[in-house]
Amino acid sequence: MGSDETERSVVGWAARDSSGVLSPYTYTLRNTGPEDVFIKVLCCGICHTDLHQIKNELGQSNYPMVPGHEVVGEVVEVGSDVTNYRAGDIVGVGVLVGCCRSCRPCQRDIEQYCNKKIWSYNDTYTDGKPTHGGFAENMVVDQKFLVKIPEGMSAEQAAPLLCAGVTVYSPLSHFGLKQSGLRGGILGLGGVGHMGVKIAKAMGHHVTVISSSDKKRVEALEHIGADEYLVSSDATRMQEAADSLDYIIDTVPVAHPLEPYLSLLKLDGKLIMMGVISTPLQFVTPMLMLGRKIITGSFIGSMKETNEMLEFCKEKGLTSMIEVVKMDYVNTAFERLEKNDVRYRFVVDVAGSKLDQ
Repeated sequence: MGSDETERSVVGWAARDSSGVLSPYTYTLRNTGPEDVFIKVLCCGICHTDLHQIKNELGQSNYPMVPGHEVVGEVVEVGSDVTNYRAGDIVGVGVLVGCCRSCRPCQRDIEQYCNKKIWSYNDTYTDGKPTHGGFAENMVVDQKFLVKIPEGMSAEQAAPLLCAGVTVYSPLSHFGLKQSGLRGGILGLGGVGHMGVKIAKAMGHHVTVISSSDKKRVEALEHIGADEYLVSSDATRMQEAADSLDYIIDTVPVAHPLEPYLSLLKLDGKLIMMGVISTPLQFVTPMLMLGRKIITGSFIGSMKETNEMLEFCKEKGLTSMIEVVKMDYVNTAFERLEKNDVRYRFVVDVAGSKLDQ
């Protein structure tokens, strides 16, 4: 990479406090090492977790913070020990940029469960420098935490797959839910939920979207491809649908009752929690005991699963539904995201934005 001890000054957009308002911020990237890749950021998706972080809703935010963990970039330079990438490659960066590499999860290639994992932003790298995300001109990333974007897949379409796509793919794979013929539910039709419908349908599942209102019915059935649409407040329809689903992927990122959805599961059915919620949830135990049902969780996916998911999406022709914006619109985008006013993922055109103004 020319020099393994090079610091570079870059411009990103950072939140300075819990107001969550982003503005231009100049900082230096960490020193590049022999296994590092220096990339030019092309675009970056906006995830609901970014909203939690910039507003300190999880109580662990450090400022200034450059968010963004659905990053697609172009390789500019590679370190001397980099073997999988070369200049010009289009690559993706997800939620993590580091792990310990020696614990049980790391040895099983499920590094997302490493207790010493390093987040793409709002964290500290091994050299003590803060990590910053994809709302910036450039990033330095260890080659282990990069994936190649399949040829023919646009950068903007690929970006949400690096979080929303693999977040759904990983539990379906891990819990043995990839076989065709299953009946699944997707609770919440946002960024993760709409990819849940698409991926589950591509696996050959019968998919029911479960929502709190009727307003997304037409989109779910006619545009995204769901088989059924269930409004959770419709007691009659909920009762008719009882004991009908093999699994439910719960993507709702705010506190909500679990019992109505547990009742929809068959014997041995699984309620898979995806939404980041900072308040306790409640249920009565007979809802589980009488059907041997499982409430479980899953966190993004491994690098191996991310590669698998990208190849799956390429093979099946799956794309995310996005709205592309420039960086000067990002604060408005976050306001709209907070109101669920996006169909279904914002993607920031970083390379096409003027970041220093």
